[in-house]
Amino acid sequence: MLKFLEKTLDVDLSTLRTAMAGHVFGIIATLIIGFLLVKLIILAVEKTLYRFIHSVVRIIVYFIWILEVASRCGLDAKYLVTLASVLSAAFALAAQGSLSNLFGGVLLLVSKPFLVGDYVIAGGVEGTVLQIGLLNTQINTLDNKRISVPNSTISSATITNCSTEGKRRVDLTFYASYDNSADQVKRAILEAVAQVDRIINDPIPPFIRVTEYGQSGIGYAVKVWCLTSDYWDVYYDLMENVKDSFDRNGVEMPYNHMVIQMER
Repeated sequence: MLKFLEKTLDVDLSTLRTAMAGHVFGIIATLIIGFLLVKLIILAVEKTLYRFIHSVVRIIVYFIWILEVASRCGLDAKYLVTLASVLSAAFALAAQGSLSNLFGGVLLLVSKPFLVGDYVIAGGVEGTVLQIGLLNTQINTLDNKRISVPNSTISSATITNCSTEGKRRVDLTFYASYDNSADQVKRAILEAVAQVDRIINDPIPPFIRVTEYGQSGIGYAVKVWCLTSDYWDVYYDLMENVKDSFDRNGVEMPYNHMVIQMER
């Protein structure tokens, strides 16, 4: 029977079997290598842009993978490329807004104004960056709300990264009565500052000076440095300590009030 088929089809079946076995082996090898390649690339991706790179690389590698498998199966890869081009053009027209977010994500990838875990103020949102995705960036606020901000919004906005440097300055303004001398108030504030052990003298020691003469009191600017991780602890400790120090040192904190005089 095999000899009949060989004579009828004018082919060497042993050669055909060898060729088919080679193609099958090539397809299986391509599938395995492609799968392993995707996994290796995903594992090598930087944590900061893991989701972004994961999505982009997966699409590209799978597309190349499909072309390779199609080529080994005897399909003309150029038709698949043409079809993919047509579908991409149609998708681009239908999702222009998403594309702007995608390009914004690419810009964030290239410029790296912040990393995952950084505390930022961007796009009208303030919080810790959790994830940089293809279309949006997820930020966790101080009150534990997760906000998704479009990448196009962030990439075109002013970005304040509070975590880039290891130190931050805490700026506060306290008001005291005109009846208290500047030296008395500054000593009271300095006493409150000394009680906060997280305050550091680098790059400069605590700064306390008169900054404003208001309608009901004098404003004193307080600028102290601390580690970035201690910022909020220092902020709230100072807010509490200054009031207690003012009370101990007889410094009056002005507040809006109304005085009514009654004449008989």
